[in-house]
Amino acid sequence: MSAKIYRPARNAMQSGKAKTHLWVLEFDQEAPRRIDPILGYTSSSDMRQQVRLTFETQEQAEAYAKREGIDYRVIPPKEVVRQAVSYTDNFRYNRIQPWTH
Repeated sequence: MSAKIYRPARNAMQSGKAKTHLWVLEFDQEAPRRIDPILGYTSSSDMRQQVRLTFETQEQAEAYAKREGIDYRVIPPKEVVRQAVSYTDNFRYNRIQPWTH
């Protein structure tokens, strides 16, 4: 049984950062998924895929995995670097890119 511990990225459809400060422990897939021949939906006999545990810190998630004997890997978060952009920069006289309409 193995799992990954990570901090989820923000939703691409929103500019907010809700639910990105928590750390998540998700179990890896152990049994392959299969397609039901009659209905066509995808299913799996592995119930651990549905379990998603959240923790306040990375250390809490790692401590839980160690205590339960779960092999885990930590995926470090990528910090977002915001670029300061000003509307007035579009009209600077020393603009690098040419003005186009």
